Amino acid sequence: MKLVVGLGNPGKEYENTRHNIGYMFLDYANNKHEFNLNKKFNAMEYETNINGEKVLFIKPLTFMNLSGEAVIKYVNFYKLNSEDVLVIQDDLDMEIGRYKLMFNHGDGGHNGIKNIIINLGSREFLRLKIGISRANIDIKDYVLGKFNKEEKNILNETFNKLKDFLNDYVSLNRDLLIGKYNSRELQDRKE
Repeated sequence: MKLVVGLGNPGKEYENTRHNIGYMFLDYANNKHEFNLNKKFNAMEYETNINGEKVLFIKPLTFMNLSGEAVIKYVNFYKLNSEDVLVIQDDLDMEIGRYKLMFNHGDGGHNGIKNIIINLGSREFLRLKIGISRANIDIKDYVLGKFNKEEKNILNETFNKLKDFLNDYVSLNRDLLIGKYNSRELQDRKE
């Protein structure tokens, strides 16, 4: 079983904000399938099968800085290893629309990731970082700001480039997956 975590903040006021890119990617990848509330784990969830493997998609409702509280409940309940977890997050230090897969890295100043590392007691999980760029305004205001039309178009192109990513995540071993997508992103950057 795999657990795919899209980071974000719950509530209408946070929809389409830069910090909610994890939620947005899960909505895109699941073709807007209905996510159901799991009150016990404090998350919205959607379960499916990909290539014979059970995959549970979750959007923690704990707010970004406490994301690990929901993640650890799933990991403990389903007896998962941290290596069975994929987290989709925003990244301020990458241009909007760029992406990178990381495994066993620090939090990079991202409070949601920091809380997941603390709760799991491990950094050994896969992360898909999607760039949101950085602006010369207060970071909190920026990450909670909404994407403009041009940025949304860039993200749609990025999500389209990642349309096979979840199938590959289940089918390929971690090193092949990282190599394939990080190489593809570098190639796209050169074009």
